[in-house]
Parts: sequence; C-alpha cells; structure tokens
Amino acid sequence: MTTTFFLVQVPSLNDVPLHYLKPNSLVKFRCFIQDMFDPEFFMGVYASTSQARVVPSTSYAPTRQKRSYEEDDDDMDTQPQKQREPHAGPQSPTEHHGNGDCKRQETEAPSNQTASASHLDLNFPLPGEKGPSCLVKVYEDWESFKLNDFLEVYGILSVDPALSALADEKDTSSSIQDPTECMETAEEQRVHSPPASLVPRLHMLYARPLPHNNPLLPCTTVEDNSAFLSSSLSGMASVRAELLAYLTHILLGDALAAEYLILHLISNVYTRRDVLPLGKFTLNLSGCPTVASYTERFYQIIQQLVPSSYYLGMSLQNMNQMRLVPKKDYVANRLVSGALQLARNTSLFLDETQLEQGQLDTTDCQIHLQSQVTAPQLEEYLSSIHMHPQASSQLNKFRIYLCMARQLDYNISDEMTKSVEEDFVDMRKDDPQSVSAEDLHRMLVVARLLSLSLGQTSLSRDSWLRAKHIDMLRRSRMEQHKCVNGNEP
Repeated sequence: MTTTFFLVQVPSLNDVPLHYLKPNSLVKFRCFIQDMFDPEFFMGVYASTSQARVVPSTSYAPTRQKRSYEEDDDDMDTQPQKQREPHAGPQSPTEHHGNGDCKRQETEAPSNQTASASHLDLNFPLPGEKGPSCLVKVYEDWESFKLNDFLEVYGILSVDPALSALADEKDTSSSIQDPTECMETAEEQRVHSPPASLVPRLHMLYARPLPHNNPLLPCTTVEDNSAFLSSSLSGMASVRAELLAYLTHILLGDALAAEYLILHLISNVYTRRDVLPLGKFTLNLSGCPTVASYTERFYQIIQQLVPSSYYLGMSLQNMNQMRLVPKKDYVANRLVSGALQLARNTSLFLDETQLEQGQLDTTDCQIHLQSQVTAPQLEEYLSSIHMHPQASSQLNKFRIYLCMARQLDYNISDEMTKSVEEDFVDMRKDDPQSVSAEDLHRMLVVARLLSLSLGQTSLSRDSWLRAKHIDMLRRSRMEQHKCVNGNEP
C-alpha cells in the first residue's frame, strides 16, 4: 500500500468536529498560514536519576508539560533547553536542532465553535469566516514556511486545558515557575494563548504544500501527477469549447470577453523577477449591465467554477470601513488580518459598479463588454442566467479543466523565441507608437495562457498568431469605446 493510502486514513480537523477527535492523536489539517509568531523555548528532554534512568522527550507535547512518567520532579536531571518558534495563522509549527538547542514554530488557523468564540477574535482574513482555526507547532525547517502558504499538516492534536488560560486568568505563580512568561506582555499572552477548545494546538510531524485546493483532483505535486495530467490533455480542447460557449452566454453573447475570461481563470503567478510577477493576468470587464444585479449573478457563476473566490463590492462604505490589507499589531505582537490576505490562486472579484463617484486608473488587461442582447430583452435574459443548464458532471468537467490548465508546465522553444522577436520588430516598424515592450509582455502572457487552455505545453506558431489576433481585437474595441465616451482610460 502506498503512503497516499495511509495519509487518506488520517482524520481531518477540517471535516471532523473537534470534540470527536481523540486528544494526543494523529490528525491532519488543511490550512493557510495567516501569521507566524516568534520562537518559543521549551525543555526538549529530561533525564530521571531514579532507579531506572530514562530520557523522555517533550517534543510534540503541549507547552510546559512533560510526558506522564512515574518519576518525581526532585529526581530529574534536566538536559539542554530547546527552543520552538510559534506562528499564528492557519498553521505552522517548527523545531530546529543545532548546538543542543531546538526551535518550534507556531501558526494559527480558524475554529468551528463560533458560539463560544463570539468573545474571541480569531483573526480571520475574510468577514464572516467560520472555518476551523489552529496553532501549529513546527519543529523542523520552519524557514521553508512562508506567510500565506497553503499546506496540509499532519501532527499530534493537543487540546490541554492548561493551554487555554488567558493572561488575566493565569496563576501569578506561573510566571515565577516559567521565566518565559515574563518575556510576553499580557496582551501577547491573551492573543497567543487562546482557548484550546476553540483554537487547538497541532504539533507538526509532516507537512506538504498543496498545489491546489480542488477536491476533484489529487493533491499531489505536478511531477507526481504527470501521468494523470498527460492522460487528460487530449480532451482539454473539447472542454474548452464547451466552457467558451457557456461563458459567451453568461457574458451576453460576447465571445471575445468569454475568451479572455477563460485565460484569466487559468492564470497564476508562476515566478517573480525582481518586483515583476510573471504570469499575472488580471481582467477588467467594463460596460456591464447595471440592472437586475448582473454583477452579483456573474460572481455566483464564477464562484461555482473555481475552488476559492471572494467578492468585494467597492462601495464607499466598504472602502472606508473594511480592513483590506494586513497590519502589524505591535502591542499584541501579531499580524491583524485583512480581507485581501488571500491564499494563492483565489479569484478576487472586485465590483466597481458600486463606485459612487470618481474613477480608478488601471493598467490591467481591459475589455469592454459588447452585449448582443437588446435592451427590451435584457431583463428577461439576465433572469435566465443561472447554472441550471449545466449538469453536475458538466460543471465538474469545467472545474477540473480550469485547475488542470493552471498546473501544466509550459515552455517556448528557441525557434519560437526567434520568431516572436522577429514579429515584434516588424510590428514596431509598422507602428512604433502603439506597440511597446509592455504590449509584447502582455501578448506573451496571452499566448502562454491560450496554449495551456488548449492543453498545449509549448508555444506553437498558430497559438502565437491567435494571441496577436485577439489582442488586436481587444485593443481595437477599447479604442472605439474610448472615442465614444472620451473619458475611458
């Protein structure tokens, strides 16, 4: 039997209520790292000087708690102290061994027991979030974990009530027994030691990064999943054609906008060069109908297609009152989350139709929606826009397709690189004012996404010509729209 078989058998903290899980048992937890606390110290091992000398380990055990052995404290011969690094967020404990010292790191994730948590700020990034939260203790290689990483953690569950005492409830003698207490303020202790019944501790044994969070696909790396991807490439073009037809219907008959929407849905930042995120392809759809709550219905459909998404209405109230970006709280020594602290590959839907005054400048790929539906029929047409024509099997095909296209590897041959360079030189000769290096970069991104959407892992001449063609159509449409309104960016 494979390792994957055994990993599947481990109970999940995401799916099983906490009170059904046995304390000190092996569990798994799928999470997003929201914050990372400072390292914490703990006694790694201690030796008993009684008749039978043993050296129990305190790793993977609750903080300031030794294992339940039969020796007295007076007979203990302590070993070198270790250090562990706590993180707050969806998870991340760590320990480092070097020169007799150990570190453990913690990260925090969210909790189901919202009734009891009403008085406690679990620091969820999204308003109204009700998922489980957890503090993850990391013992090894914590440098490999980064903020906002998406992981599946396997570890020992700890819900010891001793961990749940808030700073104002702790016995004053505890700070004398444990000198590390003096290193934290009362506010830090309150934030870093939430009730274990709401925010359990998880002592990490093993963690794996998740390339996606689509339950319809195996959560293995692209390398391990290459056979599955290769066997599915041949059918991607037909699924793409079906999805294009469906999105064209959703976008009021605009096939070009539907084409760009597919490219946006499969896009991702695959690397960063200095401050430039390569692969980024945000899409700005203008000219959307303002009747019948079109944008809300449009988002509901996008929500059905992607594993994770977030809708943000850009009203003045939201812009003035919402906490959008994370902010460091130096008093509590934690990162206060914001609505835009999102996991990788989350689809962010910004509804600018709610803007009341003013204009937002944009340098993103912008396309004006050209409705093929006349005004008298618009209300009736919009009322028919639902997922109802799509059977669950068809919808699952779209979901698998979008996730697979995002995972595929991609390359450009030397021959195609030379061909693209020659095309760019010719385009600059014909119209040097309207073709810039930014235009070339955008067309290369479009060509990459167009190839992947067709199940092609390398750029072909046909895909490059198609990318140039649809970019020309988009720019021509935006020029016409600019001439009509006179105030468009």
